[in-house]
Amino acid sequence: MDFELSDELRGLQQMVRQLAQNKIKPRAREIDSTGAYPQDIFDEFKKADLLGLCIPEEYGGSGAGIMGLTLAIEEVTKYSNVLGLMLLLTRLPTGPVMIAGTEEQKLRYLPGIARGTQRAAFCLSEPGAGSDVAGMQTRATPDPEVEGGFIVNGTKCWISGGMQADWFVVFAKTGDPASRQHTNIGCFIVDASTPGVSRPRVDKKMGVKGIDTAEIVFENVRIGPGQVIGGGFLLVMQSLNAMRPIVAARGLGLAEGALMYATEYVKNRPAFGKTIAEFQGIQWEIAKCATEIEAARLLTYRAAWLADQGKFTKEYVPMLSMCKYYASEVAVKASGLAVQLLGAAGYMEEHPTELYYRDARQLTIVEGTSQVQLGLIGKGVLGHDLWWD
Repeated sequence: MDFELSDELRGLQQMVRQLAQNKIKPRAREIDSTGAYPQDIFDEFKKADLLGLCIPEEYGGSGAGIMGLTLAIEEVTKYSNVLGLMLLLTRLPTGPVMIAGTEEQKLRYLPGIARGTQRAAFCLSEPGAGSDVAGMQTRATPDPEVEGGFIVNGTKCWISGGMQADWFVVFAKTGDPASRQHTNIGCFIVDASTPGVSRPRVDKKMGVKGIDTAEIVFENVRIGPGQVIGGGFLLVMQSLNAMRPIVAARGLGLAEGALMYATEYVKNRPAFGKTIAEFQGIQWEIAKCATEIEAARLLTYRAAWLADQGKFTKEYVPMLSMCKYYASEVAVKASGLAVQLLGAAGYMEEHPTELYYRDARQLTIVEGTSQVQLGLIGKGVLGHDLWWD
């Protein structure tokens, strides 16, 4: 058992840490205040070859895997969860292509993401079907004019990066929309420029501003047989399972950033004739939070290691879900503690703690709520996928 990172991964970690400190830290507040897409940071990621970390080398990526992307996101989100999401979006929509796509689809869609010449989004959630995937109403019916083609109709919502995307991975019912059969779900690649695709609304969010969350509408959108991935419900779950450590990394980095900032503040803030940090009660809160961060790190790194070995099928779900559940909850806890340690100052925009606090709340919702993760873990224990003898 080895808890040390390889030289390559440690080098990646140090490089991204420096980039985050020099480029992202000074921009984080402005990105949140304006809500404008941070194209300058995207260009920095492109220059540093960070957009293809999880994409295999044969498709233009660097082959650093989910572990490499996890480490990069952890460093970035110490200062900005928006930029962590930007990196996450290099894996979420490309996941189904890498897991179940054809060689032609991989060659067509993956290199552009790795090079930074294209962006993509993952279209699963709908107004009436968030966690309830089988409740989706978007439908893909066979195209009577093109053998193997489909016509897609429906609305997807809360789609991160939807306004910037050049193409979408879209999940839709291939039969009766009222049916809840898991085999009744298909996966399709839809170019954003296809007639019938529209983006009528951008959501106004509490946090994670700078990368738009949008509504995507598909009206009689024709797609050819070369854009059909298939895969069904199993592909949905495998795609999301493999993402658990990547989402967890956003929570891990945010928690680290929040606690580090608050710790430096209390070391320098005088109160009652000494610094706040000298009070034992404050030290205990810092110690408890630091312990939870390290526990979250171990869960997250293990999950990333598993996912890189292709271990994101049913029997590994409890361990994958644990990291996402725990890291996102720790992010909420750490950001709340950071606000409290700063007192009134922590509630003000002069400090990043209120920004951490707002951004953290998203993490317990996206890509499977905390309650969904608990359900998956519980089922895994009941089914002995996770057992101790």
